[in-house]
Amino acid sequence: MRRFLIASVVVLGLVVAASTIFRGQPRTAELSAAAMPSLVELHTMAGVHRLPDQDIDDQSLIFPAQAKK
Repeated sequence: MRRFLIASVVVLGLVVAASTIFRGQPRTAELSAAAMPSLVELHTMAGVHRLPDQDIDDQSLIFPAQAKK
């Protein structure tokens, strides 16, 4: 009987400790997500609109894959 009572108290303590720990984590995730600026604000702060346009050449036809025989 005594072992059962001790085991019950230990299990109850672990459940309370685990619920306390896991209850606090989503709040920190919500706060960090709320503090993150939007992508439009990040682009404005970085000055992306002042960068020159980049020309990209499509070279897929210069080196075609060889057909297997």
